Amino acid sequence: MATALEPAALASISLFEGLNEEQLRTVAGCIHRRVFPAGTGVITADTPGEVVYIVQSGTVKIKVDQADGGEVIIAILGEGEIVGELSVLDSAGRSADVLTLEESALLWIDRVSFDRLIATLPPLTHNLLRLLSRRVRLSTEQIQALCTLDVLGKVARQLVVFADRYGQPVDDGVLIPLRLTQSDIACLVGASRERVNQVFVNLRNRKLLSVDGTYRITLTDPAKLREIVRQR
Repeated sequence: MATALEPAALASISLFEGLNEEQLRTVAGCIHRRVFPAGTGVITADTPGEVVYIVQSGTVKIKVDQADGGEVIIAILGEGEIVGELSVLDSAGRSADVLTLEESALLWIDRVSFDRLIATLPPLTHNLLRLLSRRVRLSTEQIQALCTLDVLGKVARQLVVFADRYGQPVDDGVLIPLRLTQSDIACLVGASRERVNQVFVNLRNRKLLSVDGTYRITLTDPAKLREIVRQR
């Protein structure tokens, strides 16, 4: 069931950064929260875009299914990321599927309310432009990496990107608090699952990463991974 959210809970979300108390109350009157089980399809490609989602907790992937039964993962997103905003902004159909990779709490705003918020709250509009600009920059870097790096370089780079965006310092390095399986990473970097497994074995043997039972990856030496990317 969807539930309303308190204004104070919104202040730490990038989309609402810099909003004052009154503005946060306005947003809170339009926003709702829903918890989705793992494996839930939140958005389906080609359907109308009527809702914008924000990941409050958990992990989701944006994917496109292929004719051969495979899939291409466009992005794997965690806390604070906005999903589904483009089709709401341009009124076109959804361009990809969004699936939860674990139990995830998502905030949502309907199209009419979202249009009203971006029209009346300049700080929110500025934040949205900044987030979209960052996403375009990351997409450009991803395309370049896919064209120029080998599989080791692609995987190392993607792990560094996750660490930079979501990383949490821990005793033995930097924890990436997303559910990241080798299969999903393979679909994200355009490689086979077997080849990605070989890369993980390589990096584990070099004591550059560890993986726990919930598919959380800890980078024990992010600087070394950056060096690997530069050398590929």
